[in-house]
Amino acid sequence: MAHTHHAWIDWQRDAAEPFVDQRYSRVHRLRFDGGVEWTGSASPHVVPLPYSSAAAVDPEEMFVASLSSCHMLWFLALAAAQGCRVERYEDAALGTMARNAEGRMAMDLVVLRPRVVFGGAHRPDEAAVRALHHRAHEECFIANSVRTEVRCEPVFDVTA
Repeated sequence: MAHTHHAWIDWQRDAAEPFVDQRYSRVHRLRFDGGVEWTGSASPHVVPLPYSSAAAVDPEEMFVASLSSCHMLWFLALAAAQGCRVERYEDAALGTMARNAEGRMAMDLVVLRPRVVFGGAHRPDEAAVRALHHRAHEECFIANSVRTEVRCEPVFDVTA
């Protein structure tokens, strides 16, 4: 069964910007089917300021965030199914842009660095947590949809 997901983009040229000289704002609005709105822009690494906005979310950041979010959602579901209570899940995900085999710029690596804190009586050991992350990666819809290498490097804090 197929499911559809919607996102709307709204950009409008500032009348003072000629556009054809490449000097125009890349800032735009993103709206999602649940009603959430974000300000989007090209990355300042790609389009220099003031034609981009460092304060806005760029497509590369959204790509990394979507992989991280999907992995987390699967991890939480799998942990709950095993009776493991997750108290907190954090991820400091990182994406790297580089030239691919065809010589084009692409997101060639995304590294997820999840840190999970468990509570309750059933706390999995490190091997079980690694297995949960491995399965979450296998199930992640977004990771299954891209050619980018996605690594998961869980961070373990023995003091938690």
